Amino acid sequence: MHCPFCQHEDTRVIDSRVSDDGTTIRRRRECEQCNERFNTFETAELKLPAVVKSDGRRESFDERKLRTSFSRALQKRPVASDEVDLAVRSVIDDLRRSGEREIASMHVGELVMRELKKLDQVAYVRFASVYRSFEDVQAFREEIEKLERDLPGLETLQLPLLEETPARKARG
Repeated sequence: MHCPFCQHEDTRVIDSRVSDDGTTIRRRRECEQCNERFNTFETAELKLPAVVKSDGRRESFDERKLRTSFSRALQKRPVASDEVDLAVRSVIDDLRRSGEREIASMHVGELVMRELKKLDQVAYVRFASVYRSFEDVQAFREEIEKLERDLPGLETLQLPLLEETPARKARG
């Protein structure tokens, strides 16, 4: 590796450490010529599938877009950044394990919804409303009721998404 200070071609590794999540190795290096020290980071480069948009366009997978989707859905919600990182990593791992060269953006959205459902009900409904293009309040209500059926017991962890009404009591 070339020294970033003097461009000398020979540097030596002084120390190597694995990151907390085990996906990166940090190497401390020293230049043989100028004795300056610097860090390098090594990660495995694994090809993720291309994302096929609903209009047929193909894009390279972009982790920043994935993180942005989670951030928007979770805005002002009490979810730790470590939990979000794990959810993002889970989606990426699933895409990597799929072995596909291309994957529909709709499938990526389903993976995001699966992780948001585990993290926060409100974030899940926010994301679902955009992802599934809800047209009216009834579509929201149906998704919320489905969520409450799918995840019994979560009402003790969060405030209810819908107030108990006579109409809901009669259905439920």
